[in-house]
Amino acid sequence: MYFNTSKITPRENYQLLTGAVVPRPIAWVSTLSEQGVANLAPYSFFTVASCSPPVLCVVQVNPRERAAKDTLSNLQATRECVVNIVSHVLVDAMNTSCGDYPPEVDEFEKAGLKKSLSNSVTAPGVEDALVRFECNLREVKLVGEGAMAGSMMLLDVLGVEVNDAALRAGLIANDLLDAVGKLAGDGYCITRSNFELARPQNI
Repeated sequence: MYFNTSKITPRENYQLLTGAVVPRPIAWVSTLSEQGVANLAPYSFFTVASCSPPVLCVVQVNPRERAAKDTLSNLQATRECVVNIVSHVLVDAMNTSCGDYPPEVDEFEKAGLKKSLSNSVTAPGVEDALVRFECNLREVKLVGEGAMAGSMMLLDVLGVEVNDAALRAGLIANDLLDAVGKLAGDGYCITRSNFELARPQNI
């Protein structure tokens, strides 16, 4: 079946994109509002944009009822955040934090999570996250306009906090990190089961 993306609804495009582009890593982004209220929210449109300089890319799919979610509003005000990686043991707390709460609600408290002090930013991290990226906002790029368009948040990585429990021989190990991936709809997957495939050698 062929889908002409200009002739179907944004929702149908969303379903095709999120159904096929899987699994997607989850950026669990913590910020502080100008009033000092902590915010924590997961985003599955997430990847590495550059290694030199180290830059992460997190995309907000714009909501229907307002221009920006609390994460983007806080980032634009303070220019700081922490991107926490979601291990399987934290998936229930992550799911709790994705509720549509008003700005004055602290999702750390809602999800029963402890905050960790950051080294380079004022925004707290999730204490039990095995990997935390401390970031400054580089820029926001708008892709489209209005609801269901994208607000691309490019984040300069200032430092990375890695728990020793995720390391093997000094490197982050897939099975120890036990990260969660996002699938279509309410689906998730774990990265505990994986395989290795050596790249072909140039001849």
